[in-house]
Amino acid sequence: MTAPSALPAPHDTPLDLGGRTALVTGAAGGIGRACALRLAAAGAKVRAVDRDAEGLEALAAAAADLGGAVEPLVLDLTDLDAAEAAAAGTDVLVNNAGLQLVRPIEEFPPDVFHTVLTVMLEAPFRLLRGALPHMYGQGWGRVVNISSVHGLRASAYKSAYVAAKHGLEGLSKTTALEGAPHGVTSNCVNPGYVRTALVEKQIADQALAHGIPEERVVAEVLLQDSALKRLIEPEEVAQAVAYLCGPQASFVTGTSLVLDGGWTAH
Repeated sequence: MTAPSALPAPHDTPLDLGGRTALVTGAAGGIGRACALRLAAAGAKVRAVDRDAEGLEALAAAAADLGGAVEPLVLDLTDLDAAEAAAAGTDVLVNNAGLQLVRPIEEFPPDVFHTVLTVMLEAPFRLLRGALPHMYGQGWGRVVNISSVHGLRASAYKSAYVAAKHGLEGLSKTTALEGAPHGVTSNCVNPGYVRTALVEKQIADQALAHGIPEERVVAEVLLQDSALKRLIEPEEVAQAVAYLCGPQASFVTGTSLVLDGGWTAH
């Protein structure tokens, strides 16, 4: 006898997050901004977290123009207690905030290493602590961790970033195992190089590290192992996040959705 489908709606049902609250970190620009706008367009009330107050104001205005609702929350994620408190009552949690520094290990500043791990691994843990009680209580929740191809593969000169993303992968899987009995899914989205300010800074850093002009960095360093020779757009990542929040992905948990242009096919 065939078991009934777990899908509550037809496969072509558009994403409807009406009545849900979504929290997106690093929301003032890049991937976070695209995710916040996409979830707001789906009807969610988006709690947008970032240190950039002006960027958050611009995001809220853009969302309002599209008929969406964004609540700006200026917050430094190194304030871990505040991060945990901010996640209370969240139905959808998108851990996106990140930072990058490209240096050889022996030259990597220990304080920067600590900050990267705090923002990109410990803060997501604390945000989960704040969000999961509400998700468990209602029997539904979606956790999407913006990882990276560097959560699956390493690159030289990125010790802190690679360590943080590998850790985030493990945290996401653990969340999936613990959350499954409570109707909560947890997944990673793993893009390659996305057209963001963070990547633009990396181009300059990589040029310095490799001793080559910036115009050669994209083709010869960033996209060397990518079959598709272009950067990913933030909106493409946001669509993957939206998919993981929808009914079609109700059986997808504990995994990584890779958007790397064929990098990991090698």
